Amino acid sequence: MANGRPVEHGYPHLETVRAAITALYKRLSYDTIQTFATSVAPVDVAFCDTDDLHLGTQRVAGELVRHYRLPDARMIVCFREMEHAANIELAAGPEYFVELNDRFRTHRRDIGAALAHEIMHVYLHRLDLSFRGTRDNEILTDTATTYLGAGWLLLDAFREDAASSQKLGYLTPEEFGYVLAKRALVFGEDPSTWFTSPQAYEAYGEGMARARRDEQQPPLTAAGWAGRRRYARDRRHAQDHAPAAAPGMPYAFTPDGRGPLRVSFPCPTCHQRIRVPVRGRVRARCALCRTVLECDT
Repeated sequence: MANGRPVEHGYPHLETVRAAITALYKRLSYDTIQTFATSVAPVDVAFCDTDDLHLGTQRVAGELVRHYRLPDARMIVCFREMEHAANIELAAGPEYFVELNDRFRTHRRDIGAALAHEIMHVYLHRLDLSFRGTRDNEILTDTATTYLGAGWLLLDAFREDAASSQKLGYLTPEEFGYVLAKRALVFGEDPSTWFTSPQAYEAYGEGMARARRDEQQPPLTAAGWAGRRRYARDRRHAQDHAPAAAPGMPYAFTPDGRGPLRVSFPCPTCHQRIRVPVRGRVRARCALCRTVLECDT
């Protein structure tokens, strides 16, 4: 939790974020991810200053448990002084003990954001899905929280001005915006209407621009002129010499025995690598997320 400290910006964890989206599709399947097409509604996690602190916290936790489809999980929430925003004790269940930073006693509108991340730990624990190392595992948790419909709360908790700052989670604001944009492009949902933080709106806009660029990389037909020209040059080089990955580019050319040259590239939706023949216009379908891609190889 950045509380008054400088907030990191940009995309330092982007490769881990993309790996997390791929891991979600692999572990959950396309059909299960489609069941999360509707995000947590603001009204379901709203917290008024006149609400009882503990009863209100339990209510919000219950809504998030229902959103994640953990009907047999019960959250026991308490508050204490601590460095981090929150902590959860992962046990066999069905009861899980969540500790929230004492700061949330007076910053109640962000309780839903903190709980969304901690309860996602339970969801991933039950899936037996994790990344090696604390940092990467927390990035997985933030990404899963966001992609499955509750992470807009984490981005909305980001506030920054000349005198103070606050950010929850391990992702940067722009990375949260990127994952939210990925989700929005899949489900046709616009989370920006729920933001109360102007900085969250800006970060979402930055993330959407980055997510759109994923859809404009060659050999996709939506690639721009410069990308298409670079791709054509790399393709000629691969045909005349030993095929190899193009430096700095997401695509790579590989031989295919006696058949045509092939090119592999990441799916712009789930980032699973797709491999298609180099033979002009090709329509490819990602086996993992079922996205149909128009390519000019």
